[in-house]
Amino acid sequence: MTSLSPMIEAAVLVFLGFVAAKGIAPQVTAVWPYDTYHDLRWLYVYHRSWWEYLLWLSYVLVTRGLFTTLLVVLAWPEGLRRPSVWWLLRRNVGLAVLVGGFVAPWAAISVAASVVALSWVLLASLLPMFLLAPFLQRAAVVGHWWRGLPSLSLVGWSLLNFVVLTVAGALCWSVPGWWTVPVAGVAGVCNGLLWNRTVRAALLSSRVRWARVPVTPLAALLAVAVPLVIPPVTDLVPGNEQWIKTAVLDRPLPSEVTRAVIVLTGYGSEYGGEQPADPRVQRFSYRGLDPDGKPLAYQAQDTRISVADSVRLLEQQVDRLHRRTGRKVALVGESEGAMVARTYLARRRDQAVDTLVMFSPLIYAGRAYYPPPHQDQGWGVVTGWQLRVIFALADIGGGAGGGPDEPFIRSLLDDAPFYRNQLMCPVPGVRIVAFLPTTTAAEAPPGEYARIPVFQIPGVHGGLLDQRQVQDRLVDFLLGKPIGQHRGEYPWLQRLGAAWQAPPLPIAANPAWADNPQPDPAFTGKVCLPAR
Repeated sequence: MTSLSPMIEAAVLVFLGFVAAKGIAPQVTAVWPYDTYHDLRWLYVYHRSWWEYLLWLSYVLVTRGLFTTLLVVLAWPEGLRRPSVWWLLRRNVGLAVLVGGFVAPWAAISVAASVVALSWVLLASLLPMFLLAPFLQRAAVVGHWWRGLPSLSLVGWSLLNFVVLTVAGALCWSVPGWWTVPVAGVAGVCNGLLWNRTVRAALLSSRVRWARVPVTPLAALLAVAVPLVIPPVTDLVPGNEQWIKTAVLDRPLPSEVTRAVIVLTGYGSEYGGEQPADPRVQRFSYRGLDPDGKPLAYQAQDTRISVADSVRLLEQQVDRLHRRTGRKVALVGESEGAMVARTYLARRRDQAVDTLVMFSPLIYAGRAYYPPPHQDQGWGVVTGWQLRVIFALADIGGGAGGGPDEPFIRSLLDDAPFYRNQLMCPVPGVRIVAFLPTTTAAEAPPGEYARIPVFQIPGVHGGLLDQRQVQDRLVDFLLGKPIGQHRGEYPWLQRLGAAWQAPPLPIAANPAWADNPQPDPAFTGKVCLPAR
């Protein structure tokens, strides 16, 4: 029974050629809360109005309650008195609504992760469910499920559940063509066994520790707090800006470097107007130039401007630096800075820039969509409003500010076809290399993602661990030497992350992208194909 639904979903995805979403299919019949996470990710990407969202949400929650009731009845241990089917039905439909309400914000954040292509955002959407899974899996059968700690066996089955779904997603993506269907079926059989084991573990636990303590609500509060801790923790990893400053801004470049250099730092960076040690080097300013042609100091909020505005400012800065030095210009961009530099080469192509170095570019950004707040129709309209509420609450709690409609984020949404298909592509007459932290592998669906040289290195977004090696390779590239490095674990991490991505919205389905038709990597599995 639990194998049929994954096989049907996998068959539909294979028939449509929707390769990017194949890793999600095994979760159709997964144990709570991953089944609901599966449903809501599809719903949050694929709805176009409020009434459509509410209609499908009602269907999903009621269907989940009915299906869970059936599985609980089938898994109930022999010899143990079972409540009436009506009691189980009321309990599981009600819990489906409760679990849906808890999972909803994290499913919305997973869609945000598809927009910005940041691994820590994806992790923030997944960790709360991973932490709460052992607690929620008691809810279908235990009366006072919110009190007491789950047993060790239930924690073990919950961990195994996560591992099975991760590996099954990787296998569904890795096998060719229609082989995805039987793999999804085997994953569904495993789901059935896990339902059986978790129901038994919840019912047959001999002793409940902390039986009078409302542990589940406390665990829920902890799960909500965990995502807020992730950004500060990732900030502890040595950042790109720090070593870019050491390698390029605080000391002269080797005399053999013949190019002038503009360094574009990332989102949330700040600049106090300090002049680089080498007169051939400039810091890009998100506020532009003063009358003397020097970059203006800027604050973190200035980095939130649209990519189009940043490209316009970069054009002015490239022109001034090129005329002042008489040299070709190399762009060295990190995160948002990399996106601005690559967009500049696509939209304002000139002969002054012949070198681009990208650190932690946002690979496959813009895989989902939500319309601006003044529009009440469009793919992901409810998702957009949920994200606005989440960001507003985060701001009240001392969040970083900004929001899902700030100009930089809207640039990723509006120009998504370009960023999905052309970001990591060659530009005639320009030498390009991308330095990628290993977490980039979890930020996008598996498959081809680049046709330019890449240098893969351990680290997180905005922080590369082996700074000395990267500094040396950066200088080598500026000297004209070819560089590149592929790590063996990278494609495996791509596959293992496939189960937890939100399904992408096809480029051709969104009227908002009609002016920029591009081949869709979600179906082709390729990038850099010529625009239609």
